[in-house]
Amino acid sequence: MAAPISGPVYALRLTPGQDLRTALATFAQSHQLQAGVILTAVGSLQQAALRFAGADAATVLAGPFEIVSLVGTLSVHGLHLHGAVSGPTGETIGGHIMAGCRVHTTVELAIADLPNYRFKREIDPATGYRELVIDF
Repeated sequence: MAAPISGPVYALRLTPGQDLRTALATFAQSHQLQAGVILTAVGSLQQAALRFAGADAATVLAGPFEIVSLVGTLSVHGLHLHGAVSGPTGETIGGHIMAGCRVHTTVELAIADLPNYRFKREIDPATGYRELVIDF
């Protein structure tokens, strides 16, 4: 089942020291996003906090890092973000974006609002996590 996509696109810039995840959660709340997706993101982090597959907690890594990928869903009901960052020699590492990803110089984002959708998060008994539930 699908619904047409015809909502606004927001552009924003995060500045040095801001927490990436916290800033995106604040943005979702302040714009009352029911269903948003990250279209593109570029920038750098002074520190990355990533939760790797199967891990219970974030691993905090000292930068600087370039953001080479950032994808995810956002709503007032929660976020789900994955990203990949590269270090000074080009090594790349990725995972679930957690609080503690601090902006180094800038992060520039474009976020689409999908007004015909509503992204909620509910505990899935099979996974034990708050998983995406899509309403139209």
